[in-house]
Amino acid sequence: MVIKTDELPAAAPADSAREHGSQAGGKGRRARPPDSDLFMLLNGDCPESLEKEGAAEPPRENGLDEAEPGDETTGQEVIVIQDTGFSVKILAPGIEPFSLQVSPQEMVQEIHQVLMDREDTCHRTCFSLHLDGNMLDHFSELRSVEGLQEGSVLRVVEEPYTVREARIHVRHVRDLLKSLDPSDAFNGVDCNSLSFLSVFTDGDLGDSGKRKKGLEMDPIDCTPPEYILPGSRERPLCPLQPQNRDWKPLQCLKVLTMSGWNPPPGNRKMHGDLMYLFVITAEDRQVSITASTRGFYLNQSTAYHFNPKPASPRFLSHSLVELLNQISPTFKKNFAVLQKKRVQRHPFERIATPFQVYSWTAPQAEHAMDCVRAEDAYTSRLGYEEHIPGQTRDWNEELQTTRELPRKNLPERLLRERAIFKVHSDFTAAATRGAMAVIDGNVMAINPSEETKMQMFIWNNIFFSLGFDVRDHYKDFGGDVAAYVAPTNDLNGVRTYNVVDVEGLYTLGTVVVDYRGYRVTAQSIIPGILERDQEQSVIYGSIDFGKTVVSHPRYLELLERTSRPLKILRHRVLNDRDEEVELCSSVECKGIIGNDGRHYILDLLRTFPPDLNFLPVPGEELPEECARAGFPRAHRHKLCCLRQELVDAFVEHRYLLFMKLAALQLMQQKASQLETSFSLENGGPSSMESKPEDPPGPEAGSEEEGSSASGLAKVKELAETIAADDGTADPRSREVIRNACRAVGSISSTAFDIRFNPDIFSPGVRFPESCQDEVRDQKQLLKDAAAFLLSCQIPSLKIGIGELITRSAKHIFKTYLQGVELSGLSAAISHFLNCFLSSYPNPVAHLPADELVSKKRSKRRKNRPPGAADNTAWAVMTPQELWRNICQEAKNYFDFSLECETVDQAVETYGLQKITLLREISLKTGIQVLLKEYSFDSRHKPAFTEEDVLNIFPVVKHVNPKASDAFHFFQSGQAKVQQGFLKEGCELINEALNLFNNVYGAMHVETCACLRLLARLHYIMGDYAEALSNQQKAVLMSERVMGIEHPNTIQEYMHLALYCFASSQLSTALSLLYRARYLMLLVFGEDHPEMALLDNNIGLVLHGVMEYDLSLRFLENALAVSTKYHGPKALKVALSHHLVARVYESKAEFRSALQHEKEGYTIYKTQLGEDHEKTKESSEYLKCLTQQAVALQRTMNEIYRNGSSANIPPLKFTAPSMASVLEQLNVINGILFIPLSQKDLENLKAEVARRHQLQEASRNRDKAEEPMATEPEPEPSGGPDLGSELQAAKDPPPSVQG
Repeated sequence: MVIKTDELPAAAPADSAREHGSQAGGKGRRARPPDSDLFMLLNGDCPESLEKEGAAEPPRENGLDEAEPGDETTGQEVIVIQDTGFSVKILAPGIEPFSLQVSPQEMVQEIHQVLMDREDTCHRTCFSLHLDGNMLDHFSELRSVEGLQEGSVLRVVEEPYTVREARIHVRHVRDLLKSLDPSDAFNGVDCNSLSFLSVFTDGDLGDSGKRKKGLEMDPIDCTPPEYILPGSRERPLCPLQPQNRDWKPLQCLKVLTMSGWNPPPGNRKMHGDLMYLFVITAEDRQVSITASTRGFYLNQSTAYHFNPKPASPRFLSHSLVELLNQISPTFKKNFAVLQKKRVQRHPFERIATPFQVYSWTAPQAEHAMDCVRAEDAYTSRLGYEEHIPGQTRDWNEELQTTRELPRKNLPERLLRERAIFKVHSDFTAAATRGAMAVIDGNVMAINPSEETKMQMFIWNNIFFSLGFDVRDHYKDFGGDVAAYVAPTNDLNGVRTYNVVDVEGLYTLGTVVVDYRGYRVTAQSIIPGILERDQEQSVIYGSIDFGKTVVSHPRYLELLERTSRPLKILRHRVLNDRDEEVELCSSVECKGIIGNDGRHYILDLLRTFPPDLNFLPVPGEELPEECARAGFPRAHRHKLCCLRQELVDAFVEHRYLLFMKLAALQLMQQKASQLETSFSLENGGPSSMESKPEDPPGPEAGSEEEGSSASGLAKVKELAETIAADDGTADPRSREVIRNACRAVGSISSTAFDIRFNPDIFSPGVRFPESCQDEVRDQKQLLKDAAAFLLSCQIPSLKIGIGELITRSAKHIFKTYLQGVELSGLSAAISHFLNCFLSSYPNPVAHLPADELVSKKRSKRRKNRPPGAADNTAWAVMTPQELWRNICQEAKNYFDFSLECETVDQAVETYGLQKITLLREISLKTGIQVLLKEYSFDSRHKPAFTEEDVLNIFPVVKHVNPKASDAFHFFQSGQAKVQQGFLKEGCELINEALNLFNNVYGAMHVETCACLRLLARLHYIMGDYAEALSNQQKAVLMSERVMGIEHPNTIQEYMHLALYCFASSQLSTALSLLYRARYLMLLVFGEDHPEMALLDNNIGLVLHGVMEYDLSLRFLENALAVSTKYHGPKALKVALSHHLVARVYESKAEFRSALQHEKEGYTIYKTQLGEDHEKTKESSEYLKCLTQQAVALQRTMNEIYRNGSSANIPPLKFTAPSMASVLEQLNVINGILFIPLSQKDLENLKAEVARRHQLQEASRNRDKAEEPMATEPEPEPSGGPDLGSELQAAKDPPPSVQG
């Protein structure tokens, strides 16, 4: 039996109510991100709040607790997904028949994809599959194909080409030729991204595992590069992207491009010519090739003479590869080697990601000729409007139709979610391309006569607008600043309504793109909206921020269904004619019925309540906590709102308060047996919140805990009874609930139900006289939320000075870039980076050469593209001016005073790193710089030149559609694991993995979390090979979808290193840990709490391979970091002392070992008491060390007395065993193995069952006696919110708009 410290909530009840809940998919609590096991899976220590309160049950009344029809995932439905596969035989021309394993729910099309990927059939694209002479339909599922069964023979039949098929074929051949070339990943195109794991694992871990078994103590080189050692000041950039030896290009052809003779003239079309290609082989032979309906052959054309007749010999081949094999021996040899290498790579290194990931550095690459890239650039894909009719997609129709798909059972929901996700990722890619085309000036405005800022664009059925305040729309909210923030607020609203997913209510496809200093909002187009005025279209909401307001019964009905999950209060406002209008959203939210009859809502920028800390309202005072901290503060815009996570946390906090208040009253009632209810009027919630009671400690005894738990149970039962309104609750009990509801600000007096009115404190919105009491309560609720943010949430957030500096720099960079024309872009960016990061005191900007600058600039017409500004003000910026502006921005925006005037002062004062600041500003603004070592500190020349700025990418924000069923399985699996049912948990998480793959495809962040947890479970259950395989996938996926140096990726490398060590792959484990440490140094520097864990891992592995001096360097650094961040008396520090003592013991330096172990013993004794197991262990180890020290001293004395003739027994210094090192590695990584025999296991299960029966019996008895005395049914917990700590380090406070 194994129990893991980090996957057990502090108070995990062991009854089967948890089990029951996990099957239902874990409803009724706030959904947590599936990758939330990030931190504690490493640390093994719960956040304090969880330790105190256990997995407290969140509010049921407010959550998504009403299961949607068909939402329960029954076992029967699961079987649909787990259809057993079977194998078929494939007969393809020119190769031996082979077997292929298939699954019944796969489509025929998926077999096509497999064949196009296989080494021996990859050159075919235009073929069909035949079974018994009948052609199979591309899009039919295999289970629907009559006669297809185990052992069936599928024949590959070559089909005639069309122009489309010929283009697909050429593109596929180009992709095969470029399959090892990373340039697409560096250039951020076609959803390619980078991965470097194979450089450090020397190929696939599965193979190496078999190779390296038993070579445990073979000599290995353990010395890390100098820059990885603790204390090193060097931070090189080049190791970030090490050269992969597979990238050295195998040249198959010199040129493959479209011929200038395209398209074929009419008479040649009638001979079957589809298009012409021009090829220069590696042997310098120039040939022209015809793609015809029957295949590819050589023709007699040259560069200047058109002769489409077949050459002699013509080498007609169905595939281009077969033709090139015949005419070029080098192509034949190199193409075969290339494909062999391609298929040897891990599939996860090759699969496209769902959304584009951009790299902020890239090596210098040669620009090679590429026919497909050139064709893409000049066809519809770039964004010139000359669209080929029929090629544009109706994005709005696709996005809405997928949402209308049925969702009654699991297969239907999977199909629906897969369609939603696919359309969404396609829409995001198209919107990003369009937004870039708009800013680059390649799209004509639909209102070209208006000034640049006011222009709007339509491209590829997507509507684009710029983030400026057009027609003073946001005048009362902060003008252009508010207009810049509004799109991200709107996107958050769209995201939230999409999650609630109410049938009949539609949102627009929305993507926000920041590019070259401009913010572009891309939206799908409501049918008919462009043909009428907005005033006529809007039938719900307001187009002028609350002056004229209209409502509509159907919209009220639809939005009412979102009000509980979104915690939005249905309320009344006054319009300009003083009439009352009822709304169930903020006034800006507009309802428009499209020509397709669908009810759309848009402008959801104020879905969440305002943050009053940044919204001073005359005559309104904030609670004391806010006033003490200097709030409210005037912000530059009035759209600051609370994040959804904060609203959820506040409601959860209020629910706990509600339960405690009611339980306290019930206990008082019971104790006194008098009908006096606890007066709540004088002790409002804010006074209780400011002094949250700590629950009694463990020494208070279980009696008190038991009584408070049963009190909470009674409240829960009572609340449900009253909510059901069946008349069984007595008046005193109703009074208890009513008082508790009133105290916490619930809108209902019979049940806990907190909702916010999003129009409170909104400029220009007025409320009817009859609603003044409700408005007063709502104002108080918002003030309480503002206080909660300051007193409870922000103290747990850490936002670094480096983050403040780079965000402030980003704000300045945005306006700086708007004044730069395209030809000066690299010069302007390199000048900004020099002013920001270089120690060189007076960098000079290099303006574009004079002959490129137009002298008649001032007379340009109004409708120039937004990116073609006409000033060179950016060139006069100096480092002093930039840093003055950064300090001013930090003060104005974040109210933080920076004590620095130059970058060197900032680095010195706050312990920052220039390389980290470069990474942060590049990621935030989309800059890509050359991969080289920059001399930031040189005072003789600037660090950056124009040539160092390679590219500027868009920064894209979009909605992430979720796989709901998969997520429920994942949570249920986590709940099982927390109860100790590892095997069942493993099965559920495997099922979640299948469902994630089904919806998202192979690559996704949530799939990555699934693989990580599976790897950990397999490791705990002793299956190291499976753990390695899953964790290798998790690392590859994290590199590909999050980035090669993302904090998650660093964590994944550490997990993989542990599993490699356990599998006796010691040198690989060290390589991975060194890579993790390098990335950690680059991203955070040495001064980071997580560095202690990483250095402990490295130190232990080095101890295991007897590199004692090296080991001590890392372990002593870990000790110093732990002491700094956790204090000298922390348990983590005690463990660190023990690890250092063990190495000193191995070196026979017993005095130092004793000194460290004594420190550890003192901490254990103080913190845990003398009788604790840890204290006793430490005491025993001290005795052992003392004995060894005495023995050594005796020996030394003997030598001093008798000289070389001394007769002494040899001293035994044993190397640490691998088992003991692995045990320590498990401890520091938060994995505890508790050895239990089979008998112990049976006893444990019997005990759990017995307790469950007792609870059931007492529950039934209490029900008969008194309706209030019922035990709670704990919800299945989704596990502690394990990612919150790391996220907190990266996320700003909820009201900070980056």
